[in-house]
Amino acid sequence: MKTIGLIGGMSWESSLLYYQIINQRVKEKLGGHHSAKSLMYSMDFHDIKTLQHENKWEEATGILIEAAKKLEAGGADFIVICTNTMHKMAKEMEDSVSIPLLHIADATAAEIVKDGIKKIALLGTAFTMEQDFYKGRLTEVFGLDVIVPEAADRTMIHATIYEELCLGIIKESSRQAFLEVIDRLCDQGAEAVILGCTEIGLLLAQENCRIKVYDTTSIHAESAVDFALSED
Repeated sequence: MKTIGLIGGMSWESSLLYYQIINQRVKEKLGGHHSAKSLMYSMDFHDIKTLQHENKWEEATGILIEAAKKLEAGGADFIVICTNTMHKMAKEMEDSVSIPLLHIADATAAEIVKDGIKKIALLGTAFTMEQDFYKGRLTEVFGLDVIVPEAADRTMIHATIYEELCLGIIKESSRQAFLEVIDRLCDQGAEAVILGCTEIGLLLAQENCRIKVYDTTSIHAESAVDFALSED
């Protein structure tokens, strides 16, 4: 079994889910008392959030590169960034270490393509919905037609993520607001929706939605286990 190197704390609410899902899947795969071999470098999310909103991405990149190097030095065999937004600097991180980085968009897109979905809605932080580092990868590498909510809905989703979900606050009113956004995206032809922020799964689940839901937290964590147990 390979050792999984997790970069977490962004937020710890979703990093907790990563740890839980990874160990549950290892137990399902191997049985008995098996659990995952893993290391986690957990960030102070206050610092990362501040740099994000001050547009200081170069400084944030340096912090994540340092974390990746520490995980590699600690014996991790590959890196998992436990957040969608910070995959903005995935390439720089890959270039900084000699071990692989398991990209969250790749793991998610592989499931979407396998299911034959062509037009997909993307929910996430404003950074993920509006910048090209995530949407572009889904389109250029996997050929998906990606649509995002209109500006007012993007603002609401971004605020809910940072002001509620990252703080462990779950409101039924926010769930309904997200579902209304998804309904509007369905009207635009979306066949399914990516929960492209690792906290959104705290608010929404498949049973809440009328279209297929791709929860990036679960997909990424499960793919990490599959890679850890593979012969590659």
